[in-house]
Amino acid sequence: MLALNPNIDADKIGPVAMKMFMNIAGQEWGLSEKDMRVLLGEPARSTFYNWRNGKVSSLSRDTLDRISFISGIYKALQLLFPQPEQANSWIKKPNAAFAGHSALEVMLAGSLVDLARVRRYLDSQRG
Repeated sequence: MLALNPNIDADKIGPVAMKMFMNIAGQEWGLSEKDMRVLLGEPARSTFYNWRNGKVSSLSRDTLDRISFISGIYKALQLLFPQPEQANSWIKKPNAAFAGHSALEVMLAGSLVDLARVRRYLDSQRG
């Protein structure tokens, strides 16, 4: 999870973290607004639109933790798969490790534990 340095202004972390999330979930993975909202902990629609439009002040610890997991999942996939297309499509493919469900389906169950489950699996595959 995201380790917060006490010397870093928490208000500056939010916009950078949210931009990273929007790039990964929206551009790289091509997720819907609904899916992105679930991954972020189901913020209000108006809050999500503000975030998507760059209007981000500070974010809750829960939201930062969720973004940290997504970032770690994305990075692990980039390391595991040589082609970006492979890495980005992996989350939508059925996987025996998740009882035939895709990693995205697991993550969309909505809790931090679900995000952590996918992250742990990928970390174990990296060795």
